[in-house]
Amino acid sequence: MTHTRPEQPDALNTLRAGLPDHYLTPDDIAEIFDVPKETVYQWRKKRTGPPGFRIGKHLRYDPADVCAYVAGRRKADAAA
Repeated sequence: MTHTRPEQPDALNTLRAGLPDHYLTPDDIAEIFDVPKETVYQWRKKRTGPPGFRIGKHLRYDPADVCAYVAGRRKADAAA
């Protein structure tokens, strides 16, 4: 008789609550928020959008930081 183990949840998905397991690009951010890519770069320059970081010459965004940014914006909007 063979025993099968119940399927274990993917640790990364559990940790990130189903967020993508890769860093997002400015193109991804523009698509998520339905704005031009130039707007994403302006947000970064003005420090008003989700926090990004550089890996070499490439700009990347952590999905968890993007979700936290959205949650903060929702909370600020609700308080207004």
